Amino acid sequence: MDEGLVRALVPQVIAALLRRGADFAAAEDAVQEALIDALRTWPESPPRDPRAWLTTAAVHRLTDAVRSEAARRRREERVDEEPEPGPTEQADDTLLLLFLCASPELSPASAVALTLRAVAGLTTRQVADAFLVPEATMAQRISRAKAALRDRRLDAPADVAVVLHVLHLVYTTGHTSDVDLAREAIRLTRQLVLVSREPEVRGLLALMLLHHARHRARVVDGRVVPLDEQDRDRWDRTQIAEGVAILQGALAEGRRGRFQVEAAIAALHDDAETAAETDWPQILAWYDELVGLSPDPVRDDPAAVLSRAVAVGHVLGASAGLLEVERVEPVLRDRWKVLAVQAYLLRMAGDLAEAADAYARAAERCPSTLERDHLVRQAALARAAGPPGRVNDT
Repeated sequence: MDEGLVRALVPQVIAALLRRGADFAAAEDAVQEALIDALRTWPESPPRDPRAWLTTAAVHRLTDAVRSEAARRRREERVDEEPEPGPTEQADDTLLLLFLCASPELSPASAVALTLRAVAGLTTRQVADAFLVPEATMAQRISRAKAALRDRRLDAPADVAVVLHVLHLVYTTGHTSDVDLAREAIRLTRQLVLVSREPEVRGLLALMLLHHARHRARVVDGRVVPLDEQDRDRWDRTQIAEGVAILQGALAEGRRGRFQVEAAIAALHDDAETAAETDWPQILAWYDELVGLSPDPVRDDPAAVLSRAVAVGHVLGASAGLLEVERVEPVLRDRWKVLAVQAYLLRMAGDLAEAADAYARAAERCPSTLERDHLVRQAALARAAGPPGRVNDT
């Protein structure tokens, strides 16, 4: 059985059952039972219309469950003949299900988990691995999310902004051992682009493509490679070109949002042939626009202010960058990313002893094994680089 085909069909069939009045949990159970039937019959007798086959089989299973608990005993019975194809909806059920899973009634973590389970077709174990939590914990989280949506219908979906936020979280969640969540997020965002004219949708797709183009260079031999040290020959230039073209079309509409601005920053990094050729003044200008989207960026978008501090350091000097970091310390306190940026700027300023200390403290607080190992190595390199001494950073 084609795993890719099944993962694409499952959310469409679940959505079809939801539109027939089933609740989320019952719909998913029915589809899982239909998949068991398909696993047994498709290898010898592949259906002409796999979606219609699954929809019809799932409807039968759902009906059986409503009529009698005997459906549970029949779950393992062999289906002797292919169900007749039934009517299917013309709407993009995958997107409808995506909008449902991105309900504002759910916490961001629950919305992402449910999206990965129901829309991306991952198993509960795969979702748990992505969040680094026990499978039982994730099963409970997904069950609570489905229960929260029990009475929510597909004709009252979340708005596009919430969906974009969830897709971005899916992209940044990371990777399981066997599923690339970044690719899943890109796939779903491509589908959303087909039905939405919002420039921010294209901005998010461009941002994902421009970042994902570097993924083969970011982790090499199990080690994180910083952007300024990456082998740029390993970057996917085709993906970069696509991302830039999509971004240019979105920006041309004159309705800029944060994803378009972040994509513009990523594009400038991707455009540089070497780290030394990075156009930091232009990047800083885009960061100025990004923080300008919030009335109180220090409180509303401290991550953007923190990232801007690096650009300030490259344009105005490390000391100026460190002053910018101080602005967000009351909000972010001593989180590992704040300490990592401080360490980077301290090293740039030539204060190697303080840089090593900041890298070490960042490593202690970092939850990611890859990132933590990288920070430990950076601390060791700063200590080994020689006696501390501040240099002119202007």
